[in-house]
Amino acid sequence: MNRIKEVLEKKGIKQTWLAEQLGKSYNVVNGYVQNRQQPRLEVLFEIARILGVKPQELIKDK
Repeated sequence: MNRIKEVLEKKGIKQTWLAEQLGKSYNVVNGYVQNRQQPRLEVLFEIARILGVKPQELIKDK
């Protein structure tokens, strides 16, 4: 499980913007945000860099 949705909401960032920054489709990013799929570790680190947070902040501990 990830916390991408919570971080996006906290920062006021839209999924479409994140998708553009990542070079991925909205549907892929929406899958991450809704926890239907999990990003590969490299992608999670890239999301953290784009959002200006530590990768650990994007991961739920249960």
